[in-house]
Amino acid sequence: MSPRTVHRSPAIVLRSRDYGESDRIVTFLTLDYGKLTGIAKGAKKSRRRFVNTLDAFCLSELHFSQHRPEGLAFLELCDMVQYFGAIRSNLEKTVMASHLVELVDAFAPERKKNEPLFNLLQDFLGLLNDGSEAGGLVRFFEIRLLKIMGYDPVLDRCIVCGQPILSAGGYRFHPLAGGLKCAACAPGETGYCLCSPGTARTLLLAKELPPERLRRIVLTRQGALESERLLGRFITHLLGKELKSLRVLAQLQRTSSSSAPGNGAVASPGRT
Repeated sequence: MSPRTVHRSPAIVLRSRDYGESDRIVTFLTLDYGKLTGIAKGAKKSRRRFVNTLDAFCLSELHFSQHRPEGLAFLELCDMVQYFGAIRSNLEKTVMASHLVELVDAFAPERKKNEPLFNLLQDFLGLLNDGSEAGGLVRFFEIRLLKIMGYDPVLDRCIVCGQPILSAGGYRFHPLAGGLKCAACAPGETGYCLCSPGTARTLLLAKELPPERLRRIVLTRQGALESERLLGRFITHLLGKELKSLRVLAQLQRTSSSSAPGNGAVASPGRT
């Protein structure tokens, strides 16, 4: 019998569950192989191969082998890279990180490499872990994920008349259409979310800035509420279901938004 080939890749745990008395089934987002699900034999008893590395959103160097392309991977070893302890010690950040990995799990197809998606998740877990204030990072993650996955909402113009978004005026985001409509193009329509020009500009800016500059963007209280509803309803429409983490996160976001600045526009990204 020929020895099985062991593959290696940086990997982030998306979810895991117990299987039998001593094993665990774990789903990872890997840098080199996309979303991958495998079985960790004896994981609940091993103190050497998998210690703390199978916890949600843990980053490790995954070693695995594959018996059949369509079957479960066999998890050989996980070398810890980052445990994100500052996230785990803070309830709000833990819920936020759980939402990030649930979003990725819901959108990412099996076994399809997506390096931008992996980098996005790693970058934002790092931002959550290193900063004292989470601010609008979850919303900024959502808008960037939608772009990477090919579901970029139209926020720079009316999807009916094509007129660019102005600094004044009322706009409505329609989840089924995936974009904004101006008041003149949506008379009497329902099923939309209100979106001010400031909120649209903030999300557009957050979609393009380098991750390390995102903390310079401030979501106002109005912007936080509008972007939460807009992106939440759009994501729910795309997936055909509401994510479990979304309800809990929405409650936390409403609580934290009460301390945000007033109804101003987006803050300047400032100097690097």
